[in-house]
Amino acid sequence: MTTHATPRHAARAVTEPVLVALRASDDAGRPATAVTDAEGGAPLRCCLRRSEPGERIALVSYAPLRRWAADAGAEPAAYDEQGPVFVHAEPCGGPAPGDGLPFTGAHRVLRRYNRDGHILGGRLVTPSEDVEAALSEAFTGPEVALVHVRAVEYGCFLYEVRRPGEPNGS
Repeated sequence: MTTHATPRHAARAVTEPVLVALRASDDAGRPATAVTDAEGGAPLRCCLRRSEPGERIALVSYAPLRRWAADAGAEPAAYDEQGPVFVHAEPCGGPAPGDGLPFTGAHRVLRRYNRDGHILGGRLVTPSEDVEAALSEAFTGPEVALVHVRAVEYGCFLYEVRRPGEPNGS
């Protein structure tokens, strides 16, 4: 896999204010249940790394497009969806600075959305492909506001990337 010396895109972790809310009541209205991760390896959306054995984590329902749309004044309509994500059960400090794009080296889907929160299309990225280059390609059209990076196996949301140069973008 080829990587660029300076990342052009930034993965957006779930922010601590959102995590506080999700730990109290997730986006499906259920309280989070913390467990000790005996095996490790769960993709954590709070710090964008895999869990380690013995860490306290929670599986919560998360609606990333709904939360983006609320900030952007968009109405995703039927494209609004929620799904399971792993987070630390307690605050963790977020991603380490300069880590680059996480969860690469596996099949991923880049799902593009416009400023209304509607899907514009998707692209499969294989383990040998450069995710930075695929994201640059995804943002080629001016109508693309953000991209969700998702796992192929379960379709799970991994992280969001916003258009570079825009507020809250990279």
